[in-house]
Amino acid sequence: MVKLNNQQLIEQVQSPFLKKNLPKIRIGDSLKVGVKIIEGNKERTQFYEGTIIAKKNFSISLAITVRKTLQNTGVERILLLHSPKVDSVIVLKSSKIRRSKLYYLRSLNGKAGRLKQKF
Repeated sequence: MVKLNNQQLIEQVQSPFLKKNLPKIRIGDSLKVGVKIIEGNKERTQFYEGTIIAKKNFSISLAITVRKTLQNTGVERILLLHSPKVDSVIVLKSSKIRRSKLYYLRSLNGKAGRLKQKF
């Protein structure tokens, strides 16, 4: 009988729930995330498009904060990437940044809140 330590046991339990088709995402990327919405007995996919301003944890509990601006009002959403509610993740563009959290974008509006694109 092979003994497993706690970390190996946790990885063994979590591995079937990890999504394998996620792209490499970084802070500052512009994303288009498809989120499953249930209305009554119907299910549809609603896309949420914005910039990643924070990334937390790793493995199955990987969470990102996505920010978008609608009519000069900032809207942020925290998404668990390995959740069954997240249908698809598409990276639209990557930005050149030097911070691990982009919370300073909350105080900027208009053209000041743009990030330089990385090619």
